[in-house]
Amino acid sequence: MRHTVTAAWLVEKLDDPNVVIIDCRFSLQNPEQGKSDYEACHIPGAVYFHLNKDLSGVVKEHGGRHPLPETNDFKEKIQEAGVSDSSVVVVYDNGEGAFASRGWWLMRYFGHENVFVLNGGMKEWEAQKFPVDKELPRPERGKFDPSPQKHMIADVEEVKKIVAGKTTSILLDSRSYDRYIGQNEPIDRVAGHIPGAIHRDWVNGVEKGFFLKDEEQANRFSEWEKDRPIVVYCGSGVTATPNIIALNQAGFTNVKLYPGSYSDWVSYDENEIELGDSTNFEK
Repeated sequence: MRHTVTAAWLVEKLDDPNVVIIDCRFSLQNPEQGKSDYEACHIPGAVYFHLNKDLSGVVKEHGGRHPLPETNDFKEKIQEAGVSDSSVVVVYDNGEGAFASRGWWLMRYFGHENVFVLNGGMKEWEAQKFPVDKELPRPERGKFDPSPQKHMIADVEEVKKIVAGKTTSILLDSRSYDRYIGQNEPIDRVAGHIPGAIHRDWVNGVEKGFFLKDEEQANRFSEWEKDRPIVVYCGSGVTATPNIIALNQAGFTNVKLYPGSYSDWVSYDENEIELGDSTNFEK
C-alpha cells in the first residue's frame, strides 16, 4: 500500500479543492521554529500543525511526552484545516520524515486512511523549485467524523504482557542505538530500553529524506513473518511512526504503536529497564 507521494505529484494538485496539505515542520530543540519557518515560507495552501499543540495532547504523569490528542480537539483542528471525510491529505516536514509520519499516523488512527507523506518534504519541494507562499490560508471548514482505531495502539499493560513473554508480539525500539543500549539518554529520566525490545533505528528506513523502496524496507525486517504482531515504540511516539510506515511498506499486517513509548514506560517506578543490546539490532 502506498503511503507517500512525490513533489511532482503534489504540485499538480495545488488547485484541487479535495487535497488538503498540512505542514508539520518542527524542531525538538526549538519548538516554535517550525511555525516560524511555515510563516516565512510554505507550500501554497498548506496549514500548520504544531507537534506539541496539535499532534499531541496534554502531558500528564503518565502517557509520555507526546500523548495522543483528545478526539474532539483533533477533530476541531482537522476541520479548521479544511479536512472532510472525503479529503486527500498530504503531510510534510523538512524531509526528516518523523514529524510528517506522526501526522500521517494520527490521521489514520482517527479513521482517515486517505493520507500520505510528501516524500522528501519541504527540502525536496524547494529543490525542485516548486512554488512557495507566505500567505496564510483561510480554508473552508471541513466536516470530519473521527473514529479512533483502537487496534492501532498498545498501552502499557499490553507492553507488560510482551515483556513477560505472555504474547508472541515483538517489541521494536526505534530510537538511536546509543539510547537503546543505555549509553546516552538526553531526554528521559533513566537510560536503557524496555526489556526484550529489538532495535531498529527509524533513520535507517529513510535516506536523504526519502523512504526506502518496499523491498529495501522488507530487508530490514526479513527475520519475521509478515503476520507477526509488532509493537513499535521510540521515546515519545513520534519517531516510531516512520518505522510503522516502513513495516507497512514491507508488508506487515499487524503493527501497533505504543503511543507513550519509553517516556511512558519509565514514568512507572516499578517497570524494569534493560541495558546493552539484544541478539538482533541495527546500529
